[in-house]
Amino acid sequence: MESLDSLMAALPLPVLLIGPAERIEAANPAARTLLGAAQTGRHYITALRQPAVLDAVEAVLRDGKERRARYLGRSGSRDTTWDVTAGAVQLPGGRGVALSFEDVTAVEAAGAMRRDFVTNVSHELRTPITALSGFIETLRGAARDDAAARDRFLGIMEREAARMSQLVSDLLSLSRVEQDERLRPTAPVDLSGLTGQVIALLEPIAAQARLRLVFEGPEAPVVVPGDEEQLRQVLTNLIGNAIKYGGTERPVEVTLTAPEIQRDLRGPGVRLKVRDHGDGIAAHHLPRLTERFYRVDPHRSRAVGGTGLGLAIVKHIVNRHRGRLRIESVQGQGSSLTVVLPSE
Repeated sequence: MESLDSLMAALPLPVLLIGPAERIEAANPAARTLLGAAQTGRHYITALRQPAVLDAVEAVLRDGKERRARYLGRSGSRDTTWDVTAGAVQLPGGRGVALSFEDVTAVEAAGAMRRDFVTNVSHELRTPITALSGFIETLRGAARDDAAARDRFLGIMEREAARMSQLVSDLLSLSRVEQDERLRPTAPVDLSGLTGQVIALLEPIAAQARLRLVFEGPEAPVVVPGDEEQLRQVLTNLIGNAIKYGGTERPVEVTLTAPEIQRDLRGPGVRLKVRDHGDGIAAHHLPRLTERFYRVDPHRSRAVGGTGLGLAIVKHIVNRHRGRLRIESVQGQGSSLTVVLPSE
């Protein structure tokens, strides 16, 4: 029995051994962590309790054929999912059952994420497609000879088509960033010059929204290792969001620091901060802002052309550059988004 206990203790997966008398004869440390410490000697029904697993054990004891089942567990505040394999073993006194548990929580989470992603993309595309189909039908019928209605409908169709185009573009960007996320870029990028370029490009949009873009940074170039196009996208998304949600007649402040030791990175780096003075965001929304398709105000986001992917793209680009993204906001006082990037 000692040799059996030592063998089971060496196994990385949780394993239970149920004897012919339907009692647990051995449990390795991983199984005791999963199911509780006092397992040996108990009837398997009192230890396992979940019908699918109990049915599997009962069936193996009856006919000796392998069975599989699912076991739902709990680790702290997190739900876990385990694949359970029940196989027959010959023990003194008759047939027993060896149960092994494989943690598939991450696989289940990835599957759920994929399903949610497909659902969200389908929903985001369905709305503009439905609108376009309806307007096309109207223009072919009742509004065929109504010039004013035709111009209005064509304007809406143009906006919906632009929305779909932006969504597809953001999806492709997200896919490319995720694909390359493990490969850290090393080309030198003048972040100060790049920030100035993006601000110059967005100034007409800010002026249209009655906003001022204010940039404060070192006079000398601020060079970081990175991917220039991806960092341009980070700047465009962050400053663009500040313009959309910053409120009128208020400045959007962009601040860039010179390289210095950053506590977030435990090494030298730079901080790029974009601050607006808009309505701000409630605290309970902040942890979820970088999730795909998460919106604080879905109707407002769609009205200003948002796809719900901008901050998800920013997060993955910053991760690829081995940086950090910090989001701070107080309702009524605006929001600050800070990107900390290594400078070496």
